[in-house]
Amino acid sequence: MARRVKSPPRSADGVDAVIAPRTVALMESFLEMLTAERNAALNTRLAYGRDLTAVAQFLAARKLDLTDAGEADLRAYVESLDASAARTQARRLSALRQYFHFLCSEQHRKDDPTRGIDTPRLGRSLPKYLTTDEVDRLFRAVHHIHGFEGARLTAMMELLYGAGLRVSELISLPLAAIQFERAVVQVKGKGGKERVVPLGEMAVKAIKNWMPYRKLMLSEGDYSHYLFPSRHGGHATPLTRQRFFQMLKDVAVKAGLNPKRLSPHVLRHAFATHLIEGGADLRSVQTMLGHADIATTQIYTHVAPDRLTRTVVEHHPLSKTKPDKH
Repeated sequence: MARRVKSPPRSADGVDAVIAPRTVALMESFLEMLTAERNAALNTRLAYGRDLTAVAQFLAARKLDLTDAGEADLRAYVESLDASAARTQARRLSALRQYFHFLCSEQHRKDDPTRGIDTPRLGRSLPKYLTTDEVDRLFRAVHHIHGFEGARLTAMMELLYGAGLRVSELISLPLAAIQFERAVVQVKGKGGKERVVPLGEMAVKAIKNWMPYRKLMLSEGDYSHYLFPSRHGGHATPLTRQRFFQMLKDVAVKAGLNPKRLSPHVLRHAFATHLIEGGADLRSVQTMLGHADIATTQIYTHVAPDRLTRTVVEHHPLSKTKPDKH
């Protein structure tokens, strides 16, 4: 069920900014549509809710209603955002476009006021990742953590770096997703799309090492759907993202790495980058990452230029020096 959109009593500048009940109800309907028709993840719904609430609050403080807003009103909001935060502008404008498309399709409006507003140009930043040496240091550090904590963290890191999972996929991974006999993990990704990713020997070993600790963690007769159940929040829920982030930061310090450089997504980026550096083709990497568009995967070619150079030198006929014929 979609999270209800709450109307904050005041805007950031302290001015009364009560969102009209009609707009609150329509925003709730929009978020429910994302769940029912698009199978949007919880985090996606929450992000849309926050972005739309921020715009509605801004307009309400100026005695305007989001649902009835015109292009000039929305443009004023976009221009009020920090000009350096182009990604925030683009994300909130995207939320507005989808909201007004919903309103038009449900006949709550006849026009879409976002049509004349250009999306800010975004310079595509290269993904952050770790070198193979830094990954080795990280795993050496986690191997010095013994017992329950070490077994769990090793298994989770192996799935991030060894299978390229997103943190949301890792946290919610069901026990049944691991197929030891085939050495694969079945992942349910964005939009409910499923993919099967092969597991390396180290990942399989780490998950098997974790299983006895997981069993001891559960009370006799107790059951958990998740591969990594919460230890303190009840076994019916998975380990939280916040706890896992903190675990990674702690092991980064032990490995002598800057904890600000390490996150679950950085390990996913390292997985993709090191595959391409090792000679994997883009289509295979795209499938394993669960990217809908190969253009998303192509960004990794920019962080692995050495491999591409080697490919040209080794395989392109014009790159080889040929003897002169006289």
